[in-house]
Amino acid sequence: MQTPVELEIQEIAANAAIEQLIADQVTTFEQRYGRITACRIVVKGPGNRHQTGGLYDVNIRLALPDGREVNVGRTPKSDERHSDLPFAINDAFKRARRQLQDTTQRMEGRVKTHKA
Repeated sequence: MQTPVELEIQEIAANAAIEQLIADQVTTFEQRYGRITACRIVVKGPGNRHQTGGLYDVNIRLALPDGREVNVGRTPKSDERHSDLPFAINDAFKRARRQLQDTTQRMEGRVKTHKA
């Protein structure tokens, strides 16, 4: 990666285990897809408005060559599994991995063409 990973944690206390989980996911992306030029991750806590807690929001932005980007920013609001922070992080990286696969296949010209 050309620039260091930007990690921003909002409305929750920073945790070494969470930071390590994110670092492991980013390392996996770097090994599998070496074309990532920048990465920004924002982890937002559920806030203090709810008495019973809420859902974590994880946003990932990956910059690729030629000005292409992979953005994962929408957390499903009806999915209660996102009240668990490790699950929310793993789910966001899973969605980013799928988008990154599609984007790299398009960049390499491996797309399915249909007959006219």
